[in-house]
Amino acid sequence: MVATGDAAPDFTAPLANGDIEEFTLSERLADEAPVVLAFFPGAFTGVCTTEMCTFQDRLAAFNDLDAAVYGVSRDSPFTLNEFREQNDLEFGLISDYNKDIVDDYGLSMDFADLGVHGVAKRSVFVIDGDGEVAYSWVSDDPGVEPDYDEVEAAVEDLS
Repeated sequence: MVATGDAAPDFTAPLANGDIEEFTLSERLADEAPVVLAFFPGAFTGVCTTEMCTFQDRLAAFNDLDAAVYGVSRDSPFTLNEFREQNDLEFGLISDYNKDIVDDYGLSMDFADLGVHGVAKRSVFVIDGDGEVAYSWVSDDPGVEPDYDEVEAAVEDLS
């Protein structure tokens, strides 16, 4: 599992931002660092919706710190665009449909009783301009949200 101080695994994946475009982490770091990656198990679920809407509510603070926020889930980019639209999210959502990012970051979890396998553990990573993980938080309990103040403080420490 990726932890604070590690090099963030680079990846290229579809970005749902109203359209669908290619997102490569290393390229974004050059212009947008720090980058906040907020992994969530699935769009249109209760806690995930609350979490992404909370990041939206706090987006101005992250923007003031020149940080970029992105959600990451296994949902398709089409599903993520609909999720963005229905929740008025202004930040992009990265589709890890093939589970490559979840695996590279060591975040895979199952809801075996629901027949759902390989979704992302709820987790947040703040990545600095050098591609190093400056902050990491991973929960084994999908019902627990991150400490948003802590995430914001980690971004502020990089400013």
